[in-house]
Order: sequence, then structure tokens, then C-alpha cells
Amino acid sequence: MVVVLKNQEDCNNMETKNCKICRRLGEKLFLKGERCMSAKCAMIKRAYPPGQKAKKRRGALSEYGKELREKQKMKKWYNLSESQMKKYVNDVAEKRSKIDNVADALVGRIESRLDNIVFRLGFAKSRAQASKLVSHGHFMVNGRKVDIPSYEIKIGDVISIRPGSKKKEPLKDLETLTKNYKLPKWLDFNKELGEGKFVKKPIAEDVQLPVEIATLFEHYSR
Repeated sequence: MVVVLKNQEDCNNMETKNCKICRRLGEKLFLKGERCMSAKCAMIKRAYPPGQKAKKRRGALSEYGKELREKQKMKKWYNLSESQMKKYVNDVAEKRSKIDNVADALVGRIESRLDNIVFRLGFAKSRAQASKLVSHGHFMVNGRKVDIPSYEIKIGDVISIRPGSKKKEPLKDLETLTKNYKLPKWLDFNKELGEGKFVKKPIAEDVQLPVEIATLFEHYSR
């Protein structure tokens, strides 16, 4: 089941909310899928924070303020809650002595989420939509239904659409969904079978996040 907005006004309200997040953080976070790639993107039209006084120059952020901003970027980029973000960072930080690169480890963990993989495969236009589709039981991992967005995909796992979901919106036209989509190098996609495979965990350099990842560990270590 896919959540349908009641009318155009609801669509505009949702769009405005997400666009304001990007404008407030000063970074295009691609929260609205295709719209973010078009001339309609608010970051193209109004590349300044929302509000009546937004165009006025603001004072420099404190170190703590910078940490908060980077944390918000990361949370919004991956559609994570505060508790989820904190858990991922703390889990990696606890294993710091056994990890060569904590930034790579953090990115690898979060990129392994099922909802993120569904988005990366082109099955959804945004991570928020991917999370809803997963929670509504539209996907399988290695032939078994998984409806937990945070489920951690392992190398070699195969992700596919459930047979009963292939005729439902927005998954019924898979060819159109994935036609012009550029697949990340850590994933494989079999067009004939309509299934993706997780071939390796990406590192921070692969993903090129608009975030200073080191500040996340500094923030949660306070």
C-alpha cells in the first residue's frame, strides 16, 4: 500500500516542507527525487534560508552549530531519526580501535539499509518513499519478504520486488523507473529479472556526501 496525498494542496505543502529543509541547511539534499533535478528546485530559485530576513547575512556558526548542521544534513539525506543516527555513530565509535576509517565504516553501515538500497536501485524516487514501500512489504531479500526499512543488507544479498507488488503503483512500470537511472558501482541490477544485488560496501569517497562526517563523531562524543 502506498500513501496517496489527498489533493494538490497536500502535495504543495509536503514539497514546501522538504524544500525548506534544503534551503535552511544550505545544501541540496535531493529529498524530492526528480523535482530536485529540475529547474523547479527551490535551491535554484531561492538559494538562501527561508524567512523574511533570510537574505541578510547571518553571523558565523559556532563549532557546535556546525556540528548540528552537519548532523541534520546526514539525517535528512538518509531519512534517519535522531535515535537511529546516534546509534549508528556510537556503534562505529565503540569499534574505533578495530576500524581503519570510521567515516567509511559509518557510510557502509547506513548505505546497507534496505530502504537505502531500494532507493539506490531506482525503485523509489526518494529514501522517504523507499522506506514506506519497504514497510508496506513490497520487497524481498533472497526470496523472503522483509518489511523493516533498517534491515541490514549483506554482500551478496539479492533484493527484488514481491510478485504481488509488481502491478501496484509506483512499481508496476519498472522499466520506466530504471530506464535512465545510473546505478552505483557497489550494486548490480538484472533488468530481465528485475532484481538488484549488493556486491560491496561503499566507502565515503564512493558516496560523496555533502557532510563533514568527522563532525558527527565529535558531536555525539560530547
